[in-house]
Amino acid sequence: MIALEQVRFGYDGRRVLEGLSIDVPRGQLLGVIGPNGAGKSTVVRLLLGLLAPQSGRVLIKGRPVADYSRREFARIVAAVTQEEALEFPFNALEVVLMGRIAHLGPLGFEREADLTVARLAMQQTGVEALADRPLYTLSGGERKRVLLARALAQDPELLVLDEPVAALDIHHQIAIFDLLKDRHERGVTVVVVVHDLNLAAAYCERLLLVRPGAPALIGTVEEILTYRLVKETFGVEVYVGVNELTGARFLLPMSPR
Repeated sequence: MIALEQVRFGYDGRRVLEGLSIDVPRGQLLGVIGPNGAGKSTVVRLLLGLLAPQSGRVLIKGRPVADYSRREFARIVAAVTQEEALEFPFNALEVVLMGRIAHLGPLGFEREADLTVARLAMQQTGVEALADRPLYTLSGGERKRVLLARALAQDPELLVLDEPVAALDIHHQIAIFDLLKDRHERGVTVVVVVHDLNLAAAYCERLLLVRPGAPALIGTVEEILTYRLVKETFGVEVYVGVNELTGARFLLPMSPR
């Protein structure tokens, strides 16, 4: 579904990604982790074609991202980025319906089926009661869930999400990741930037660890979330354990004192 081939990218002479090569098969849930400023959002922007690699290639379904028309790309890929500027006073339902634009007919009008898909996405993300509220009146967490509903309404083959649970309480964090897991189990490929290593361990099949000044690493949760790698990358002492109920790894930060 995704291939990055020897991708290099930097800002103002500072190298962020150096020879990054990964393959993400269809239907996988890949978590992107790493410290602040390491290049996680850069990976997202490259996947979405918002940045072009300075060398190497970014391929979606075997085609360079730059080769897609915007409509073609929107039929395959949906995204939630960290910062989205919606200048007009759209209400929440209107924003979610924007996810249907690539699927509209020649006249560009929403059909009843599009409205049904949008309302279902809002129900799944818990924002159906906000349908008539202008986006600017919503809290950060509510806005994030509306934007996720828009991405789900797009009915994509690939979801690319940059910190989708930032500003959400623990209840909604779990609900959103359950939703992403459901989509992944239905064959949708999911790439998600996540800061919470315990969420990454509980839900992701594989992890891409982006490290400042060192090559990125990709592997299973067990291969990436080790005491040594976490300490080297994040500079903290952690206890790495296994949940007896789920079998998932969990991490507890420990004070050096």
